[in-house]
Amino acid sequence: MQKLGMNALLGVGRGSEQRPYLMAMRWRGGADRDATPAVLIGKGITFDTGGISIKPAQGMEAMKWDMGGAAAVAGAMRALAGRKANANVVGVVALAENMPDGRAQRPGDVVTSMSGQTIEVINTDAEGRLVLCDAMTWAQRRYQPQVMVDLATLTGAMIISLGHEYGGMFSNDDGLAAKLAAAGNVTGDRLWRMPLGEAYDKLMDSQIADMKNSSVREGGSISAACFLQRFVEQGVKWAHLDIAGMVWAEKPGHLFDKGATGYGVALLDRYIAENHER
Repeated sequence: MQKLGMNALLGVGRGSEQRPYLMAMRWRGGADRDATPAVLIGKGITFDTGGISIKPAQGMEAMKWDMGGAAAVAGAMRALAGRKANANVVGVVALAENMPDGRAQRPGDVVTSMSGQTIEVINTDAEGRLVLCDAMTWAQRRYQPQVMVDLATLTGAMIISLGHEYGGMFSNDDGLAAKLAAAGNVTGDRLWRMPLGEAYDKLMDSQIADMKNSSVREGGSISAACFLQRFVEQGVKWAHLDIAGMVWAEKPGHLFDKGATGYGVALLDRYIAENHER
């Protein structure tokens, strides 16, 4: 990762004794095993203290589920392999622990991502987008996908917006958004599409780097999605699913007991079945 220039991802894990990892899971079940795969990417912050921008103590114990996006991708890949799906799919998970330490990344640091774009770190607790951006760049350069979907427990603002009823969906392609929403309606892993736009994107501009990793509180989920969109390469159909309110539940639901919900596994499996299998 150092040789490839993944300084955004590596920066998040600098304060932990546990090394960051990038893991790729490949299922080549299509009739043409060498055909371009669909790519699924998951945020895997194994524990999130907030780093130097440390979170309040109350509720921090829940941050063990900040790897919910990576768990959904891993679960979906297992489901696809288990039923021998007739599709080529790659699951990529970016894994790091966000801890405060003498070596930890500081607010005010500037890092150069694998894409070459520079990022001013305003808030070390806005770390999910930092691990995702390098994972997205690596996956696009490695696999040249036509479709890329990322899942992340990215923002508390999404819980304020949608509660625990819907995952937030952002996309640069109406067709992809409609297909994901349809899969969610069938499986019960429901999605609600949120806006993107130039006005929101400008909120992420920095005076000393190409962008900053955190901006104003208003529209926080949207500006975070705009940050990620800056790493989507030309011609790639992309969707970002902010599932912060969906990965953990205090009571049983349609596919889960109290606790971890597995949100996203059935959604992704259905989406692949309906749109990428032949």
